[in-house]
Amino acid sequence: MEIRLENYATPQGKELLNGLRDRFVLADTACRDTVTEILEQVRTHGDDAVIKYTRKFDAPQLERDELQVTGEEFAGAAAAVDKKILETISFAAARIRAFHERELEDSWFTTREDGTITGRMVRPVDSAGLYVPGGQGGSTPLVSSVLMNGIPAAIAGVKRRVMMTPPDAEGKINPALLMAAKEIGITEVYKAGSAWAIAALAFGTKTIAPVDVIVGPGNQFVTEAKRQVMGRVRIDMIAGPSEVLIVADSTANPAYVAADMLAQAEHDPQALALLITTDASLAGDVVAQLEEQLPALSREDIARKALNDRGTILVVENVEQAVGLANEVAIEHLELQVKDPWKWLPKIKHAGAIFLGSHTPEAAGDYVAGPNHVLPTMGTARISSALGVETFVKKSSVISYSQEALFADADHIQRLAGLEGLSAHANSVAVRVKE
Repeated sequence: MEIRLENYATPQGKELLNGLRDRFVLADTACRDTVTEILEQVRTHGDDAVIKYTRKFDAPQLERDELQVTGEEFAGAAAAVDKKILETISFAAARIRAFHERELEDSWFTTREDGTITGRMVRPVDSAGLYVPGGQGGSTPLVSSVLMNGIPAAIAGVKRRVMMTPPDAEGKINPALLMAAKEIGITEVYKAGSAWAIAALAFGTKTIAPVDVIVGPGNQFVTEAKRQVMGRVRIDMIAGPSEVLIVADSTANPAYVAADMLAQAEHDPQALALLITTDASLAGDVVAQLEEQLPALSREDIARKALNDRGTILVVENVEQAVGLANEVAIEHLELQVKDPWKWLPKIKHAGAIFLGSHTPEAAGDYVAGPNHVLPTMGTARISSALGVETFVKKSSVISYSQEALFADADHIQRLAGLEGLSAHANSVAVRVKE
């Protein structure tokens, strides 16, 4: 394994950090063009295009009437999933639900003595589409994605929640995914993946009604499809490869640090695992631990390539400098494995999620801690937040004037309208105050 190790004080260290600051990348031209064609095919041909692509890439024998998961398939899934797994799904769902219930916003109103009422009315969107990747042909069901995307939508009050996920070669969905959907009240599930699933959600087909919001992770084709339909529908975010940055001092356990770097590296060959440490000897110990732990991983090849290609260890002078650099990087997952992590929390400005202390692995946040694991990547934590209830609501302004209030504000309204050259705006007030 060849992981890059630099001292920040060197020109190489400065250059390395500059690259990390500017790592936002859109899909390549070939991907964009392919996705554009897929979207147009589904927009024009509907179910026929969805079935065509699904047969070509996933389930060669899938029929049109098999596109939607049936009640019988849900019943079969209930019998097929181990009871312990069902218990864990319920446990995780309860934790996620309890956290996101705190995010729900209320409508509000203010009044003035002249009778003016202004306010904001919070309402859910009517429908949301949840995309769930196939997970190695259905063999590794991403049940956490179902829970993390579906529960906030339910809390927001979205009446129709739809799940899209690619079938395996036999046209089946992993039963654990179906039980996760059932746990949170989703019964409308379709067997379609990649860009054609996103297209179906955005444009609608004869079988699949369109939705207002599309959320969920996916490969570059899913991400590019979401980018291209954004505006027609709301999306959660433009997501890149998963990433973690660990700030560690001499008190950190190198085995823990290495394990958490590997937990990100195993996601994808493009995953980003970073360590910024104040202790050069810890850096060497972490490299040794990475080599020791890698052979035991089920995805060793993926993790090794991610570390070889993008893994980075940066040695700095002190924790204050490390935290400052972490803010510049604006990472998806930020771990503070330092002596007093709570001391440094107020200094953190930009991170998707923050994990405090050596006993808080990022994996806890992925599954059962409660906060959402759908987080901004590629430096967008500078401007974006985790997926939450607010992703599924919109806010309308409410304004009510009394006659007295309009008379009091009339001159100001007409003056600003005149300044902007909008005489009809001014007249809409003038005709009322003449009475």
